Amino acid sequence: MKEFDLVYIKNRRTTLNKSLQNVATSLGMKNASTYMKYENGIYAFKAEQLPVLAKTLECEVVDFFKDNVAKIEI
Repeated sequence: MKEFDLVYIKNRRTTLNKSLQNVATSLGMKNASTYMKYENGIYAFKAEQLPVLAKTLECEVVDFFKDNVAKIEI
């Protein structure tokens, strides 16, 4: 099962030296604090935001998802 990876999004943004405000503006948000709530998982990204976010972070939409593998105790 795939899980949305907020850590990847934050790490990618900081690796590219993009500010919260820069990404917020690209998504049509007025201020950085609103975007920060998305990045911290308070708000959920909408499907239509993902292609714009991917372009801003210079990656693919699939990069935002990681495999969630259940751990089985033996």
